Amino acid sequence: MTLSFRALAFATAFGLSAAPALADVTIRYLANQGGLSLHELAAEPGYFDGTAAVLNAIAAGNDFVAAYPTNGLNDEAQSIFYVLEDSPIRDIRDIAGKTIAVNTLGAHLDYVVREALHQAGLPENAANLVVVPGPQLEQVLRSKQVDISAFGYWQTTFEGAARKAGGLRAVFDDTDVLGEIAGGFIVLRRDWIAAHPAEAKIFVDASIRALDHAREHPEETRAIFARVLGERGENPEVAQYFAGYGVREGGRPGTSSMPPAMRRR
Repeated sequence: MTLSFRALAFATAFGLSAAPALADVTIRYLANQGGLSLHELAAEPGYFDGTAAVLNAIAAGNDFVAAYPTNGLNDEAQSIFYVLEDSPIRDIRDIAGKTIAVNTLGAHLDYVVREALHQAGLPENAANLVVVPGPQLEQVLRSKQVDISAFGYWQTTFEGAARKAGGLRAVFDDTDVLGEIAGGFIVLRRDWIAAHPAEAKIFVDASIRALDHAREHPEETRAIFARVLGERGENPEVAQYFAGYGVREGGRPGTSSMPPAMRRR
C-alpha cells in the first residue's frame, strides 16, 4: 500500500505571512495511515496561526536534528505482539522459527524482536520477519498467513479494533523488552533549521502543544482523528481506539530516549 505525499503550507494555509520575519515555507510529509502525526493534529485547532531510525539515518551521513519525540512507550501506548487465541506460542522463547508481521524492516519492531530474542538467549535472527501494512495486520493473522502480528505503538487504532473483535492473545509488548522510552522522533535537516529558524521554532512549538492537548483532551483528540481520517477516505471508526502518543508533558520522553541495550551496543 502506498501513501500520497501531502503538503503543509505554513504561510498560505495558516496565515503566517502576517509575520514579516517569516518566509513562505512548505513542509511536505508522509501521512500516517490510521492516525495523525503531531504536526497534523496541531493544524486542526490552529496552532500554526500567526529513535533507532533516527540514529541509523544520522549514522548514514544525514545531517539531521531530532526535534521532538513523536511517540513514546508506556502502559497506554505500546507495541503489542498478538497471536491467535489457540496458538501454542506463549512467551518470547516460542517466537523462534515463527513468522512475524511488522510494518517495516530495520526499524523499531525489527529491533524489538531481535532484542527480545537476545534477552532470551536465542539468535537475534531466529524469527522470520515479513512486512505487512498496518490495515492488514489483523487480516494476515486471522487468515494464518503469519504466526504473529506486531501492532506498533503508533498503530493503537488498528490494535484496538483487532482486540475488540476478539480471538487474539497478546504474547509480549515492547515495554517488556525496552521499558518506557521515546519511540520515534521528528527530524529536521540542520541546514533547513539554519535557513528558517523562526519557521522551525513554530513547527516544533505547535507540535508539542498538540501533544500536550492530546494527552489532556483525549476524547476531543479522538473526535479530530475520526473527522480527519474520514476526510482522507480512511476508516474513522478506528479513531476510538487511539491510546495517546505516550510522551510526557512538553514533549519529554520516558526514562530514556535510547534503550539500555542500544546504549550497551
